[in-house]
Amino acid sequence: MPCVGDWLNCPLSIVQGIFAQNVPNSDWEKKVTEYFKEKLKENNATNWVPSLNDVPVHYLKPNSLVKFRCMVQDMFDPEFYMGVYETVDPNTNARVLHFGKYRDVAECGAYVSASQARVSPSTSYTPSRHKRSYEEDEDMDLHPSKQKEQHVGSGGDIHGCVEPKRLETEASAGHHVISPNCSPPLDLNFPLPGEKGPACLVKVYENWESFKVNDVLEVFGVLSVDPVLSIVNSEERDSSTLDPMECMDTAEEQRVHSPPASLVPRIHVILAQKLQHINPLLPACLNEEESKTFVSNFMSELSPVRAELLGFLTHALLGDSLAAEYLILHLISTVYARRDVLPLGKFTVNLSGCPRSSAFTEHLYRLIQQLVPASYHLRMSIESMNHSRFIPHKDYTANRLVSGLLQLASNTSLVIDETQLEQGQLDTAGVHNVTALGNLITWQKVDYDFNYHQMEFPCNINVLITSEGRSLLPSDCQVHLQPQIIPPNMEEYMSSLLTAVLPSVLNKFRIYLSLLRLLDYSISDEVTKAVEEDFVEMRKNNPESVTADDLHRMLLVARFLSLSAGQTTLSRERWLRAKQLEALRKARLQQQQSVNGNEL
Repeated sequence: MPCVGDWLNCPLSIVQGIFAQNVPNSDWEKKVTEYFKEKLKENNATNWVPSLNDVPVHYLKPNSLVKFRCMVQDMFDPEFYMGVYETVDPNTNARVLHFGKYRDVAECGAYVSASQARVSPSTSYTPSRHKRSYEEDEDMDLHPSKQKEQHVGSGGDIHGCVEPKRLETEASAGHHVISPNCSPPLDLNFPLPGEKGPACLVKVYENWESFKVNDVLEVFGVLSVDPVLSIVNSEERDSSTLDPMECMDTAEEQRVHSPPASLVPRIHVILAQKLQHINPLLPACLNEEESKTFVSNFMSELSPVRAELLGFLTHALLGDSLAAEYLILHLISTVYARRDVLPLGKFTVNLSGCPRSSAFTEHLYRLIQQLVPASYHLRMSIESMNHSRFIPHKDYTANRLVSGLLQLASNTSLVIDETQLEQGQLDTAGVHNVTALGNLITWQKVDYDFNYHQMEFPCNINVLITSEGRSLLPSDCQVHLQPQIIPPNMEEYMSSLLTAVLPSVLNKFRIYLSLLRLLDYSISDEVTKAVEEDFVEMRKNNPESVTADDLHRMLLVARFLSLSAGQTTLSRERWLRAKQLEALRKARLQQQQSVNGNEL
């Protein structure tokens, strides 16, 4: 019989024991889920489970329990599996019932007869781009999420929580030499170029219909890297070329859906949950009692954290404290609701006046990358617009969703650099890409291309645009940068900012930005009435100076100002401060416009 510790190293033995005790009772599957759920609640047991995000697959024990944080990149068609099967010993005629769940290959050396057939969906998961624990992490790379039985393909860069650096092995640099008889290199279909995170096929058995493409999940399940999978899939492909009736799938579809397990391991999910956030410094669920204590303790020291963060960002923005205020508001913004097609809460900022020659945006992005759990830097140029794939599209030959740059997880910080943009001609693909960026910013949606039609996928992406003049793309708020200092060496100056901040303070910045996004917010009837009267009064003095769009922007600024101070309701003081910030921002834009003519 398995001992107590076997639930981690030999989960299938535990499942077999529960199965044997409860057959033919169909409740055995529910009892398996409950067993592992209880085990993971004990003494921070989730920390004992090896993470496929951190540990290379060849260091993990096959058929052991693993966890994986990932973004659902694609969902494959459902697969059949044997729910229960019986083996017969040819020597003794002894019959034994086995379960087929959580396995890719039936465990038997005797004759098998299937007594039940089940369907399980497949999902391609991309390594979720979240960072390891925020401690000791300098490069904060995101990892795409894994796949479930409905294949959830690789996801975009989600800068993961800055966790301790993961163990990682990289292939030695060199040229790929492909023999005419060899298959081309396997495309792991990551949305972002240069992605190195693991990809998985995640097989989900329960509640799979509740998961959607681009969801970020944490799954606990049985790791399957059986080399037999590669042999079987290779034989199936060879035989199907001889007899097309053997299999309805094309060779390309089989190749994509059944990659070698050594490159794309399978995880048979026992437990899965959507993540409220991907910051490892925060409790996974903020509604639990222990989490409420954590939140209340942090909120008690919020003011000094905000002041330190404002100072840090002011230095990063070359001494511009007004731009730093707006950058904080941008970083805690999130789409909190949708009214018809209008996303509420988005706050795209265009930081104009950025120096072009000093790689300012590159260094600013590196600082932002250290503060948020998921981010991506998009260098906007004629070449990148014309040749990059921004919009995911359906490949019907391989029956998969081919990912694109804009397939990003919720709350990813997307920094778009327009400062390197030069004159040139956009081709058809470039025009479509620019249009897709505009739709993302304005409507917080990406229209995936399914050849014969387009399908809207709502998103929640924080977009910061840096430019010299006013951006070519739409934005909710334009802030013109007014540098107070011009460092002789920009790289050295920006690097010194990070080294000067203690790791404990940096972690507080990270908690601050993630936590405030999750707070509820409301406006009392009394304050609503006062704001309405104030708006009428402003319109009286100069009807053209304040529009409905201006009011909407001021309410957004007031919302994020309140949240940035830890207040979940709007006060008169915060409303006046929001009006003051907006007046300063507009005055700066008008001043710049008078200098440069109609540029802004």
